[in-house]
Amino acid sequence: MKKLKLGVLYGGKSAEHEVSLNSAKNVIKALDTKKYAVTPIKINKNGKFDLDSLKKFDVIFPVLHGPYGEDGSVQGLLKLSEVPFVGASVLGSAVGMDKDVMKRLLRDAGVPIGKFITLKTGEKVDFNKIVKELGWPMFVKPANMGSSVGVSKAKNEKELKKAIKTAFLYDHKIIVEEFIDGHEVETAVLGNDVAMASVPGEIKAGQEFYSYDAKYIDDTSVVEIPAKFDAKVLKRVQELAVQTFQVLNCEGLGRVDSFVTKDGKVFVNEINTLPGFTDISMYPKLWEASGLTQVKLLDRLIELALERFEKEARLKTSFN
Repeated sequence: MKKLKLGVLYGGKSAEHEVSLNSAKNVIKALDTKKYAVTPIKINKNGKFDLDSLKKFDVIFPVLHGPYGEDGSVQGLLKLSEVPFVGASVLGSAVGMDKDVMKRLLRDAGVPIGKFITLKTGEKVDFNKIVKELGWPMFVKPANMGSSVGVSKAKNEKELKKAIKTAFLYDHKIIVEEFIDGHEVETAVLGNDVAMASVPGEIKAGQEFYSYDAKYIDDTSVVEIPAKFDAKVLKRVQELAVQTFQVLNCEGLGRVDSFVTKDGKVFVNEINTLPGFTDISMYPKLWEASGLTQVKLLDRLIELALERFEKEARLKTSFN
């Protein structure tokens, strides 16, 4: 059997560069070398890499997190290069990355989400309005960033001002969210037009919230897979995960993060269209618990990339 020429694209011009390096290492280690001739393609922190080499591959696996890798930038480049690639296309990647646009689309589609306010660089901040609408405590996040980079929890005006300043270091647009008192739950989604959800898993952060340190440095966080909720709640979590994936035009893979309150209500927080594949990452762990090994998971992601490419290739690109 002829091996597929597979390029693994990793690194990137992002604050999540190091997370990408770890994800790529694990993906490369898990790929079936009987099926794939694997070539790592590193993008350095300045965004430089060998563009000319892309067309020689049968498929590209972007193992990139954050801006310039998960936001539609690379996806657009790969579409123009006419190379199949794993994960969401340009639109799904862009709206999945921008928390402001994502939340507005979900709200419009009737998906339950928490209240939020968007702020842009240079805007006058009305602290009284924010507090009146969201209450204490609240979370402040860069609109276009993942891995909890630049995220802060604010419990008073002094902390809020500091949190806003921190978030603006990473983006020109930030969001301030209401605090939802609930269990943090993550669900993996897999598919293109038809998608399915894994068993949900619960994150029990050892810190005040699941920050960058709690994810990658501090080892006090506990993961419970599957999450221990009643069947009705678990089904609701899975249904909303798939709905979120479809509303946001995602394809291939996505990890949907939600909150489950004490009275069993479910609120979607966000989607990650290129979730991590590090040793501790939830996406592969959730599928493992759902009966899909990492080797088979990667096979399926590559199949989905090729299926979409073939489907798009059948569309007419000229009009007589």
